[in-house]
Amino acid sequence: MYARDNGSGAHPLQEQPSAAQVETAVDAFRMLGDATRLRLMWLLASGEYDVTSLAEAVGTARPSVSQHLAKLRLAGLVDTRREGRRVLYRARDAHVRRLIAEALFHADHEVSGIPRHDT
Repeated sequence: MYARDNGSGAHPLQEQPSAAQVETAVDAFRMLGDATRLRLMWLLASGEYDVTSLAEAVGTARPSVSQHLAKLRLAGLVDTRREGRRVLYRARDAHVRRLIAEALFHADHEVSGIPRHDT
């Protein structure tokens, strides 16, 4: 059945994303597929943290957290700024913050049995 013939109210076919867009999205999801990185991103979506604070919050050694942050930064999900001798990390932008929030809200519905939203 063609989209224009679909009487179900489904949206017609949309323009396909470019190969570069798809690959970039896949890379972002790959980075978020690690539990430690997802926990780090949840924290970074709400503010700025240094490596020591993040390591304490997620219960992981500083060197491991530093490696995860480097990967997230290379993937374009995290930005940094210097404050004296400290480097502060944060989620790069509102798109990244929404992506993290929506992923975890979806998980909350799956785990808790809360009814799904229609829209």
